[in-house]
Amino acid sequence: MIAIIDYDAGNLKSVEKALAFLGQPGVVTRDRKEILGADKVILPGVGAFGDAMNQLKKYELDRVIQEVAENGTPLLGICLGLQLFFEGSEESEGVEGLGILKGRIVRFDESHGLKIPHIGWNSLRLQNDGRLFRGIAGEPYVYFVHSYYLRAEDEGIVKAVTKYGDTVHASVERGNVFACQFHPEKSSAVGLAILKNFAGITLCK
Repeated sequence: MIAIIDYDAGNLKSVEKALAFLGQPGVVTRDRKEILGADKVILPGVGAFGDAMNQLKKYELDRVIQEVAENGTPLLGICLGLQLFFEGSEESEGVEGLGILKGRIVRFDESHGLKIPHIGWNSLRLQNDGRLFRGIAGEPYVYFVHSYYLRAEDEGIVKAVTKYGDTVHASVERGNVFACQFHPEKSSAVGLAILKNFAGITLCK
């Protein structure tokens, strides 16, 4: 069973529907025991970094997510979920993220003259043999919606990048922790292949 963490940050049903299409049972929950007992855990989300961290703390899910990461259970962050795994964001100065991974979330540079937020389909450049991208060839197109993006401290954990004026660290992986800035659940066949790869990952200890 895959637990989809509910902290009132939206985008839950589309993830649940994509998993159901793949024949993967998913449950939307904020129950600690249910999350810790799951085979895999997904942290989705849309919205503001600071508000999201407040919600996670309100439901004491920040501690639960830390526990999931420490237990070796495969953990996937999507969009805002990716950002929350890191230490902080320019969107909400002074608000600490979960700090599971090292890096900073920064705003797109407006001097490039591109529309912010970045909304739409962009191709990925795959690198560093990411397990989420097994069997996916070329430069796959995926769907983004975001105004802030990741600069990971360790580029070795970066498994895919895209270009939108700035170079975006679009997907990362370290041990049992995986994350995508884009929305696999809204990225057609490529996104479903990514979610299928995640569903096939075993406990990482």
